[in-house]
Amino acid sequence: MTELGADLGRIRLKNPIVCASSEFTMTLEGIRAALDAGAGAVVAKSVNEAPGAARQLDIADYVMLDASWTVTPWEQAGLDASLFCRSGLAQTPLDEWLAMLVRADAEARARDAYVAGSITVAEAEPAARFAAAMEAAGLRWIELNLSTPHGREAAGGAVRQLSDAEAVHTYVSAVRAATTLPLTVKLTAQTGDPIALAERALAAGADMLVLTGRLQGFMPDIETMRPILGSAGAIGGRWALPLTLYWISKCFRTLPPGTPLLATNGVRLGDDVVRALLSGARGVEVASAVLTRGAGAIAEMLAGLEAYCSRKGISRLDEIVGRAAGTALGYGAVPLKKRASYPWDSLIG
Repeated sequence: MTELGADLGRIRLKNPIVCASSEFTMTLEGIRAALDAGAGAVVAKSVNEAPGAARQLDIADYVMLDASWTVTPWEQAGLDASLFCRSGLAQTPLDEWLAMLVRADAEARARDAYVAGSITVAEAEPAARFAAAMEAAGLRWIELNLSTPHGREAAGGAVRQLSDAEAVHTYVSAVRAATTLPLTVKLTAQTGDPIALAERALAAGADMLVLTGRLQGFMPDIETMRPILGSAGAIGGRWALPLTLYWISKCFRTLPPGTPLLATNGVRLGDDVVRALLSGARGVEVASAVLTRGAGAIAEMLAGLEAYCSRKGISRLDEIVGRAAGTALGYGAVPLKKRASYPWDSLIG
């Protein structure tokens, strides 16, 4: 039987699957469902100090888009459907919110798992205060989300997406100074250089990195000729997995050896978890799969991961972390070969 434990430095998970921050993890019942399904950890829905961030939840909207970019019923959405949405942060007063998270984390501890608090930033100093409050309340892990795509559209800086490396360093430094807890930092690849962001986050005290947050997008409905959702929205889907794993693999090869990386955006199946590990991740964060298929998606991923390891004779997941990334060639090192015949050859003249 395979040892599924995931070594994230200051955190050791019983398996590499983390239920990511989302509307599913906004209630004790949702968090429990993810824990019951076997998640190694659950990241609670994000909070911050900005009233506008919580008010964004009042205008939230969520649709599934099929392969033709048409809105499809949730119950008919396949693995290749994309989640397109507006969203906001948790609206519960902070003291009540933290009390719920501490209760949830106590239940997680009994399952050899974790519940992490999440802060989606507006300003750096309030984020630091929230982190200190999380530690004082008794939580064991904090995620700092610097990647929210909604930051590109949010009114009045209610939430921010940081794509400047020095800004990342400033925010992470402020939070690191306020808490001794293990700190995960979630980064974007929509703009800027994710490697530079990762390096500055580590220099400022991040313990683990999550790459990459969803992207901000825009999609018209060709029948109504109006925007789907009536606005821009955040989008993610299985199509994003190669994009996510590109940056995971680059970080694996560039950052100090052993840097704990988690992959997010595009993971839908157990085989996708394997792909993330081979690219250099030590764990994955999943949200859309759980929002569309329920917490059972986590159990399905674990079963798929165990089946793969059994088939390949893998005794520990550490054996395969970065195996594909470590053998990837730069374009300049790819050996010359005889040109193959391609389908388009027959379409040219």
